[in-house]
Amino acid sequence: MLRKTLLLFSLVLPSAVIAATLPLQNIKVPQGFHISIYARNVPGARQMALGKNGVVYVGTRTGNVYAVLPEKNFSEAREVITLAKNLDAPNGVAVRDGDLYVAEISRILRYDNIAEHLKNSEKPAVAVSHLSKQTRHAPRVIHFGPDGLLYVSIGMPCNTCLPANKHLGSIIRMQANGKDKQVFAKGIRNSVGFAWSPKTNILWFSDNGQDWLGNNLPPDEINRAPSMVMNFGFPYFYGNNVPAPKYGTMRSSKGMTPPVYDLPAHVAPLGIMFYSGNMFPKKYRNQLFVAEHGSWNRSSKVGYQVVSLQIKNAKVISAKPFASGWLQKQNFWGRPVALLQLPDGSLLISDDYAGVIYRIRYKKPSWGLSSD
Repeated sequence: MLRKTLLLFSLVLPSAVIAATLPLQNIKVPQGFHISIYARNVPGARQMALGKNGVVYVGTRTGNVYAVLPEKNFSEAREVITLAKNLDAPNGVAVRDGDLYVAEISRILRYDNIAEHLKNSEKPAVAVSHLSKQTRHAPRVIHFGPDGLLYVSIGMPCNTCLPANKHLGSIIRMQANGKDKQVFAKGIRNSVGFAWSPKTNILWFSDNGQDWLGNNLPPDEINRAPSMVMNFGFPYFYGNNVPAPKYGTMRSSKGMTPPVYDLPAHVAPLGIMFYSGNMFPKKYRNQLFVAEHGSWNRSSKVGYQVVSLQIKNAKVISAKPFASGWLQKQNFWGRPVALLQLPDGSLLISDDYAGVIYRIRYKKPSWGLSSD
């Protein structure tokens, strides 16, 4: 009961947070970068998708879906429109051919020609039905891949357990109308973020490790899936194929794929994004950003930041905080969730706790130094 109360508190509190009072001066970013509030009054902001004319569509776990309209120079939002209310945890959003796809827990809705109906959205069609109805690790993340197929994450309905069917603990893909569902990757506890490398079109994804193994186990993960139906080990193994309690003796590690990078335990990696713009210095191009939502049950809190991973030859060669400071002396005032690149090359970060979206831009320092 305590856990449910804490979760409800974390979802309700942001509506009372006044964005103007958020201590942005505490956020540390590399030299030349600047953070500001892009959009206020976006309660529960989670996954984001970019649509026509720079409109950003935002999902939540609390029932609403928003459209965030930009100023012409993308410096900030000029308006936030509520597109839909009272949906079933509409966390996932994606745009394809002018249509907005919104993922509830057990189905995916499609709002046709959404740009023409921002203030009078019509009743959506059901594009995909019969997704898993489990309520734990249920909010969906969706993206259209380079192959044109719709990818959906399906979390495990438990802290740790055996999958009851082939779709649980996986990332599946299908046609936009839900036909031809197939498992793309499996052995995944709960992926809340995935993206394709712009250089290789290979899928990378985050995965949240199980709870209650202590403060420092197991590591959270960044994984890479260059081919279909790779098994990433859950619930049998974690990290570099370390046998997990209860299930580790049930399977051989043969055929199990370890993560490409171990993050600290319980940082809760959610959204990930490869940067492909021209605003940031060259060293950030094609590198991976990871939003760490932050721990909820660790004795000493960790996460609550955005980190950048430098990748070379399909390996992570360094990891550094990119934006940090939402956690101050074990008290947090914001929780990064998802990442999105605007057309001008700046970076958006959604925050479901503070109910805002931040924007990070880069401007070369006037004295000629840069972070290159």
